[in-house]
Amino acid sequence: MSLPAPSLRARLLWFLLAAIALAALLQGWVAYRSARAEADQIFDYHMQQMALSLRSGLPGGSWTPGAADLAEDENYDFVVQVWSSDGLRVFESSAGAALPQRAVLGFSDVRAHGSTYRVYSLQTPWHVIQVAQDMAVRRSMAGALALRTIAPVALMAPLLMLVVWWVVSSSLAPVARVRSQLAQRHATDLDEVSELGLPDEIRPLVHELNLLLVRVRQAFEAQKNFVADAAHELRSPLAALKLQAQGLQRAHDDTARELAVSRLTAGIDRAARLVEQLLVLARQQSSPAVGAAAEPVALAALARQVLGEMAPMAQQHGIDLGLGAADEALIPAYPEALRVLLRNLLDNAIKYTPAGGTVDLELQRRDDRLVLSVEDSGPGIPEAERQRVLDRFYRVAGTDTTGSGLGLAIVKSIADLHNATLELSASSRLAGLRVDISFPLPA
Repeated sequence: MSLPAPSLRARLLWFLLAAIALAALLQGWVAYRSARAEADQIFDYHMQQMALSLRSGLPGGSWTPGAADLAEDENYDFVVQVWSSDGLRVFESSAGAALPQRAVLGFSDVRAHGSTYRVYSLQTPWHVIQVAQDMAVRRSMAGALALRTIAPVALMAPLLMLVVWWVVSSSLAPVARVRSQLAQRHATDLDEVSELGLPDEIRPLVHELNLLLVRVRQAFEAQKNFVADAAHELRSPLAALKLQAQGLQRAHDDTARELAVSRLTAGIDRAARLVEQLLVLARQQSSPAVGAAAEPVALAALARQVLGEMAPMAQQHGIDLGLGAADEALIPAYPEALRVLLRNLLDNAIKYTPAGGTVDLELQRRDDRLVLSVEDSGPGIPEAERQRVLDRFYRVAGTDTTGSGLGLAIVKSIADLHNATLELSASSRLAGLRVDISFPLPA
């Protein structure tokens, strides 16, 4: 069981605030270390300059300390000692320090009286000059300097966090507004969501959502219209069935009873055929391939199978059903949907073609298209009616053949599913109707 993903706002704030905190700590640590190192260099430089200034001011030969020597209780940051060339201490600025004589010239660290001193030793022709500083004093002064250096970082980090908090919250406010709009909607409210003021990263998502809402609204309207049309169309055959059942009840002899039974059976067959076509149309218009994926289909082989299935019906009506050119090609399609398309095309052609007529099917490859053609020697469809017959439940006036007006509507729905184009025209060879469906071939 997967845990719910955190919100985008919380994720952004957590990462940004954590990054600011880590960056501030790292910058403070680097600044503190750098300030300490620079302070040490400055103190060492001062010690060196002090020793150099004493070198030029000391007299040659021996020198004994006088009244100017400092008392033990006086406290100085720097301790100065001067040693003669024969190892006698001739001057010290603090008697309490009592640093040992160092033979190491330059900088060194010396332990004395429980403290560590930083010592700089300089030799002249007559003396050795030592300048020392207690490391505790140095660390205290260097630490104070380093803290003053990192103080701006410590003050700016919380301010920067507040700014980031405000920027993230205000930037994601349009997302919260869209969520609020959708949360307050009724289930039947499929109006578009406002895209005003949305950032470029969110606007495409909301735009696609609006397109989805448009498609859902169209699907709902089509379903509502379909239910209304189906209810209207089913009313007539059900009323006819009721009348035929009443006629069966009123039959007084076997002949009348057999006639009523035959009429009732024919009415039931027509109603069953209508319901079957309604279900097929509903399935194709809603989602004909739920749980399935388009696959390469050899349309020529499928056409031969359907022709074999429809041959008994054609023989019963005295129709010459044949297959002309059959170019082999694979198209991405849903096999069962194509089977329904072929059956409806051939069923329509056989029903509307007089006995002794002809119905031909052919497949021709034209550039990047595969064209399925069905033509018959029937009465055809007037040019003014050819677009109307693709609508549900529409039948050409004056047609004697029984039907529901759904066959070509189903064919149109399946053609649209496969991105194919459907065209109705007059057959120049058989003088009836010609139906051309052009399927795109894969690259």
